[in-house]
Amino acid sequence: MRIGIDLGGTKIEGIVLEESGKTLARRRLPSPQGDYRASLDAIADLVLGLEREAGGRGSVGVGIPGALSPATGRIKNANSAWIIGEALDRDLAERLGRPVRLENDANCFALSEACDGAAAGCEVVFGVILGTGVGGGLVVGGRALRGANAIAGEWGHNPLPAPRRDELPGPPCYCGRRGCVETFLSGPALARAAGHPRVEDVVAAADAGDEAAEDQLARYEERLARALAVVINVVDPDAIVLGGGLSNLERLYQGVPARWGEHVFSDAVATRLLPNRHGDSSGVRGAAWLWEA
Repeated sequence: MRIGIDLGGTKIEGIVLEESGKTLARRRLPSPQGDYRASLDAIADLVLGLEREAGGRGSVGVGIPGALSPATGRIKNANSAWIIGEALDRDLAERLGRPVRLENDANCFALSEACDGAAAGCEVVFGVILGTGVGGGLVVGGRALRGANAIAGEWGHNPLPAPRRDELPGPPCYCGRRGCVETFLSGPALARAAGHPRVEDVVAAADAGDEAAEDQLARYEERLARALAVVINVVDPDAIVLGGGLSNLERLYQGVPARWGEHVFSDAVATRLLPNRHGDSSGVRGAAWLWEA
């Protein structure tokens, strides 16, 4: 059996999958924010608890909001800042007495949806997280691609393509740059642009006939189309699967493909834009599937 762990900023979730992908056990607990050693203890305890519940010993894969640096062997680029600079895979392997595979959480999302989710059977899959932040993961032939710098799929920290005059120089991003895709396409960015506290309020206003809210949603679709067109031009995936809170906007699956053709270097675009199948479970399931690759 395979155990997947999703280490998030507010929660740690674990799952046990059998060979077929059926869930045998699942648990979650709060993340010990700001405390690396406590996080390490929590993950180890969660793994052992899941094994007791499922009645066996399994492989362990962990999804994190960051990446393992090939240069240092330690965590970099993590939103959960207390794990930056730590050798999480080695420390956890020592604690559990077995190898541990570690991967970026967006890569885990993409892997889950490529293995037995919305894009099952597709050779090349790009997974997109549209939520509080914006991220991406790339799967080819059932394997999550990490890349030479462990940043494959880091789509959210590229500049928004073909910027309009009023989009320059772009909002500041926490990464230190301006005009990143994330600063335009995250949930908070959409809500802020529309003058509402939440994305749900923007959608409700548009449904009620608010033209300004509708204009912002249409602009969001157009920007997402531009940003994904670059992915199609570079990777040419069979499918792009959306995750995160904004993936629940049904209009995206018609509006974005209707707009991306003018930016794609092809006479036709066969790439499919798909909603995820496993929802919030995709990250933790993908961590478990790391041992399938």
